[in-house]
Amino acid sequence: MAVACLNDQNRETTRKCWRSCETFRPKRKDFLIVSSQPSHYPWYAIKVRTSSEERIAVALERKGYELFLPTYVESRRYSDRIKKVKSALFPGYLFGRFDIDRRLPILQSEGVERIVGVGQVAQPISDGEIQAIRTVAASGTNAEPWPYLRTGDRVMVQFGGLTGVTGQLVQCKANHRLVLSIHLLQRSISVEMDRAWVRPLDTQVGAGQDLRLAAHG
Repeated sequence: MAVACLNDQNRETTRKCWRSCETFRPKRKDFLIVSSQPSHYPWYAIKVRTSSEERIAVALERKGYELFLPTYVESRRYSDRIKKVKSALFPGYLFGRFDIDRRLPILQSEGVERIVGVGQVAQPISDGEIQAIRTVAASGTNAEPWPYLRTGDRVMVQFGGLTGVTGQLVQCKANHRLVLSIHLLQRSISVEMDRAWVRPLDTQVGAGQDLRLAAHG
């Protein structure tokens, strides 16, 4: 009899343990996201609330998405001082690489407005355009937002951390800058660049990395 009672107590303890464990089981398995996204997925631009880019990027990374948020340091003038702050190079946008069929958790995240596309169809961004901006970010070169540009002669950077990056030459004033564009967003950024560091590029070369050289007066 004592053995039977002990077994009953063990069974009851086991049932309580399973009921307790069930409360920690995911309710929506279809929303579970792998922590590292396979690299074969394309890049997309995610429109988010301006000035909240970093907070939203951190939240999406915690969900397992691969995010790219290029930033720069700008000087902001206040009534009593000038302060240097970190800002998004593409204000209001993040770049993410993910399976577009699993975009719902992104769209449901606070601060996310939409995934950029044409009409209701999300459009990927070329790897070349993203890689060009990542090259600039990794080089430590000073960069800043720049008006979107489309025309000019194509060039290639020959020296420095941006060697091999191709783009277009725009005739402006004295201080030259290399301008990188994301066509889908019609947004650009610019980087300080010595005019002697670039050479003309044959027009037959592909436009995978869309960069432009502009003058900063």
